[in-house]
Amino acid sequence: MIFVDRRASNARTFPASGASRNPGRRSGGTATGTGAQTGNIAGICSIGYRVGQEQSNHRQNANGIEMTRRRLVYRGKTKTVYRGNTAGTLVLHFRDDAAAVNESRHEPLEGKGVLNNRMSEHLMQGLGNIGVPTHLVRRVNMREQLVRSADIVPLKITVRNYAAGGFARRLGIKEGEALPRPIIEFHLKDAQLGYPLITEDHAVTFGWASHHEVEDIIPLAFRANDFLTGLMLGVGIRLLDFTIEVGRVWEDEYQRLVIADELSPDVCRLWDLESGRKLGEEVFEDDLGHLVDSYTEVARRLGVLPKTEVRPGRPKLVS
Repeated sequence: MIFVDRRASNARTFPASGASRNPGRRSGGTATGTGAQTGNIAGICSIGYRVGQEQSNHRQNANGIEMTRRRLVYRGKTKTVYRGNTAGTLVLHFRDDAAAVNESRHEPLEGKGVLNNRMSEHLMQGLGNIGVPTHLVRRVNMREQLVRSADIVPLKITVRNYAAGGFARRLGIKEGEALPRPIIEFHLKDAQLGYPLITEDHAVTFGWASHHEVEDIIPLAFRANDFLTGLMLGVGIRLLDFTIEVGRVWEDEYQRLVIADELSPDVCRLWDLESGRKLGEEVFEDDLGHLVDSYTEVARRLGVLPKTEVRPGRPKLVS
């Protein structure tokens, strides 16, 4: 997802905490320097998202009095992004929508947004606690979280621990077979092209990421994998693979990469450790049952939901 301020023909990123060994300069409000891709809205924002002009969103009560006003940045497949109240921030709103990776299916599923918001917060905080930088600031409410604005690198980074899905079919490996070591794959974030698999050289040659950024992404992804794999094993879940996005944030004259977008079962392939039952996004992709029930089980195992808590749903009026 592209968390970057784009007004008219100009693009700008905002300062945020953290710095890396990759310096970049900002001048006149536009991010420049190694790997920055902020000069042309068509160069980044058109990749896989329905991006439009910012709009004001008014909410009124029964008397027509305006209650809140938000600036809509864009609406994705399962989340809506609004501008935050402070400079350099955005609000992610997790909707009750489920969408297949190839966009062949799209359904509303009550309670899914609440679960993904809370699990993404939990996993992002866990990464932050071990020194892995993320864009998360804090959870705002049951469906929303405040994040730092970041210029997203137009790549999807997948870490694979077991053969599954397209990877297994492509290489003729039995699904569920453990890999000798974790593998990192890069996919171009272009839905119209079907998120094609690319090499590190492709990313650097075509300017999607700099050489230094690719060098930083790999250890960042492996550290996230170490944490998430151990966390899931501790609650009886096998993490076959997961996909992250990374973004550039700024502090003074320096940029660093952070894990952005979300970390939830929507971007993870999760199997029960004992039975092999699928608990992540495959439940919806393969039509294996009720997705929200599976996500609720994952949330309970992680301690995000108490074991006795009722599955999240729509608020109900009590007389």
